[in-house]
Amino acid sequence: MYGSHTGHTRSARPALARGGTATAALAAALVGLAGLTGCSSSDDEAASRPQPSAASPSQLPRDHSPFWVNPNGNAARQAARLRGSGKEREAQLIAKIAQQPVAEWIGVDDPESQTRGFTEAAARADRDALLVLYNIPHRDCGQYSQGGAADGDSYRAWLDRAASGIGDRRATVILEPDALPHMEDGCTPQQFHEERYALLKDAVRRLKALPRTKVYLDAGNPSWVTPADRMAEPLRRAGIDRADGFALNVSNFQTTQASKEYGRTLSALVGYKHFVIDTSRNGNGPLSDGDHEKAWCNPSGRALGEPPTTRTGDRLVDAYLWVKRPGESDGACKGGPDAGEWWETYALELARNARS
Repeated sequence: MYGSHTGHTRSARPALARGGTATAALAAALVGLAGLTGCSSSDDEAASRPQPSAASPSQLPRDHSPFWVNPNGNAARQAARLRGSGKEREAQLIAKIAQQPVAEWIGVDDPESQTRGFTEAAARADRDALLVLYNIPHRDCGQYSQGGAADGDSYRAWLDRAASGIGDRRATVILEPDALPHMEDGCTPQQFHEERYALLKDAVRRLKALPRTKVYLDAGNPSWVTPADRMAEPLRRAGIDRADGFALNVSNFQTTQASKEYGRTLSALVGYKHFVIDTSRNGNGPLSDGDHEKAWCNPSGRALGEPPTTRTGDRLVDAYLWVKRPGESDGACKGGPDAGEWWETYALELARNARS
């Protein structure tokens, strides 16, 4: 029965990936916007982290964070709306989110146009696109983010189109949040396991055939599949040997330190592969509550975590990333909207509670 674990990652699909809103027209618009933003180049700017403002977001210094800041992202639009309504304080808070690079979750409709639009926009700003591919069949075990490709052939075709859109541009891909942990915790029925391993292995192979794409397989979080050695064989079967590494804490709230400790243990079991950590909402760590749904689905009192950066100070940790898009709901729980929809109240709380 689903629900026996506590630290479960609910990888809600952001609004951009819902209902085909990231169309070819939007992708083209993003490319045009990227040309307006340019990239940060001064030595003074590189020496210190830019402070948030409610103005249109610009790119961060590349040596601090090489990932693209979408000037027309959801948080940026919300900040502009608040500013236009005279709510300057709220706009400044949402700008804490808008001025950081967040992942673009690729939806079902026209993945080639989506990935091409984002990677072209990033390339024009001399930055790397951060993408999440999240369409595995039987996704999310029928929960808030249920769905995914109809079958293996549909998934392969979708993945191929997404890869074609990336082409030879720089991209970092987080591959299929929850897909491996759901098999290990018993949520995904056994009859789907072999196909899923094959699909993930094929996906790693296809993406790594691209000249400038990094791939990280999702490996859950420190409170989900424990001990860490339980995740080693699933990663091996999914092609970790060809991937750049694995991703931890996607859409969850576990601390960076706990994720590092879990990641180091797991890394030693899979050839010392590197890993990335989602720090988007882990500033106050997880909710201390025995109810697993309260702990993962829009928990109160959480905060933005460390801003995205490749300066982690740990040779095994390639980056802190904002994979889950802060301010977008985990699902229709505790008064929140559907998974991936913007929830201003929650976004403001995350920003207010942030330590920087």
